[in-house]
Amino acid sequence: MDFVLIQLLNGLASASALFLVAAGLSLIFGVTRIVNFAHGTLFMLGAFVAYSLSQRLGFWAAVPVAALAVAAVGALMEVGLLRRLYRAPELLQLLATFAVVLVLDDLILMAWGPADVLGPRAPGLAGAVRVLGQPIPAYELFLVAVGPAVLAVVWLLLTRTRFGILVRAATLDREMVAALGVDQKRLFTAVFALGALLAGLGGALQVPRQAIHHGLDLEVIVEAFVVVVVGGLGSVPGAYLAAVLIAELNAFGIVLFPQGTLVLMFLVMAAVLVLRPQGLLGRPETPEPRPAAAEPAPAPSGRAGLVLAILAVGGVAAAPLLLGGYGQGILAEILLFALLAASLQFVTGQGGMVSFGHAAWFGVGAYAAAMLHTRLDAGMAVSLLAAPLAAAAAALAVAWFLVRLSGVYLAMLTLAVAQILYAATFQWYEVTGGDNGILGVWPSGWAAGATGFLYLSLGLCAPALAALWWATRTPFGFGLRAGRDSPLRAEAAGVPVRRQRWLGFSLAAAAAGLAGGLYAYLKGSVFPDALGIPVSVDALVMMLLGGIHSFGGAIAGAVAYKLAQVTLISATDFWRLGVGMLILVLVLAFPQGLAGAAGRLAALRHRGGKAA
Repeated sequence: MDFVLIQLLNGLASASALFLVAAGLSLIFGVTRIVNFAHGTLFMLGAFVAYSLSQRLGFWAAVPVAALAVAAVGALMEVGLLRRLYRAPELLQLLATFAVVLVLDDLILMAWGPADVLGPRAPGLAGAVRVLGQPIPAYELFLVAVGPAVLAVVWLLLTRTRFGILVRAATLDREMVAALGVDQKRLFTAVFALGALLAGLGGALQVPRQAIHHGLDLEVIVEAFVVVVVGGLGSVPGAYLAAVLIAELNAFGIVLFPQGTLVLMFLVMAAVLVLRPQGLLGRPETPEPRPAAAEPAPAPSGRAGLVLAILAVGGVAAAPLLLGGYGQGILAEILLFALLAASLQFVTGQGGMVSFGHAAWFGVGAYAAAMLHTRLDAGMAVSLLAAPLAAAAAALAVAWFLVRLSGVYLAMLTLAVAQILYAATFQWYEVTGGDNGILGVWPSGWAAGATGFLYLSLGLCAPALAALWWATRTPFGFGLRAGRDSPLRAEAAGVPVRRQRWLGFSLAAAAAGLAGGLYAYLKGSVFPDALGIPVSVDALVMMLLGGIHSFGGAIAGAVAYKLAQVTLISATDFWRLGVGMLILVLVLAFPQGLAGAAGRLAALRHRGGKAA
């Protein structure tokens, strides 16, 4: 009984902090329809600001000031950036918020340094209180009460004030609210500031409870996404219910089922999405009249594209004449990430299936190749052949459930699948080596050098890219696009939309798995982070930089992103700031991506030539 009580209260205390982040995230999505990837960074910013202010103002004065400071940052983010992107595709908005994460991460690093910080104890709540004879930290009990108190305040705000009525109305029908004369700009700014304030408050309240570190934002945003999806997008009560469920699951799971702790909450999210996609207290998603993603401006003709592809292959083949071993290694890495980005473009751009967990197939391919190579002593050829086959088999097994969903629900289910696989590789030491990874994945002698491995990567990636491109030009590819643009009309015309999407997802997974197998041999090892969120985000960034509906654009985006990353990493410790600013410039100046910008330039030249 004592154990149950202590774990129950610990779970409720954790649920309060998780609820504050998830409630803000849910409010922002409900009104603006933006999946704010930077919300966890706002939480982390609130913690660091409260830590600094508590040394001067005292902890209790620092908490509200830190929350208001984060609210101001959120309002500035909405006015200066996101307000320009409300009519843009959802994925472009996600890319912009990811760029904000990169910028804020390095600004926080500059201000507070790389070391973890420990905040002061909360004055007046530093001791313990006995509950049923058991000593419970007083601050934990305070946090237990914070969640319901904030829920009550937000509920009263949303149900008893004019602002709350407008927020609820905008959640249901933004277009009607605008037609009634409500100033959407002010409403969106206020909602974004309120959501940021809740995140900042949650971060500030964590200062006496745990060490504040620079990976906190990623930890929090992943759990917040789970809570928001399980509770129901746009539902604040649902966020609290789900926060309690997930926090208690973690509190008891870490003691009763330590080997499966990481996977439990994602299994819950996956089950909810399959059985009740709108979440426990959410409403079914209703499509809005917004652009899915405008097609890029006219691209080069088929002949011109073929010439460009031949020149690119020839340039890579000639690279050893100009580049040393390091440069050739970078080029080989660019090739396999170009294949990863192109495979995601095939799923998202061609098939309309947004994936936040594409690293799952990349990681499955990497682990399949590594395990065959080290555990079964298979040769490199066999291991690399197994990589795409294993990824395709894994996708075939789960994609039938994935393709039943669409939009943000599909994206979140792909994230759940990727995190389940990540947790399995991280904790299954007997098979995967856990966080120690699998070492000694070395290529065969002829490919062990930089030049040999570059030619190996070119010899596998170029045909795989050509096969994906060819698939987009076949009846199968046209059927995928038909299902993306109008599923009902496609079904009426005899296109088996769900089967097409299932097979298309699996084909893209095979390509990503091949990239993962090459990655294992390039690095000589594989670790669970091959399936992690950063890899999925990198693939999304590459695809969106190039242009979501351009196959060649995804390749160009991979080249541009990896070159910018490598260049800035070698030039400065604060490379994330540079990459983030570059992404923001590209998002605002070229919303259709590099391919769209190149297409518009070609169209302008063509019109200029005709006029002359």
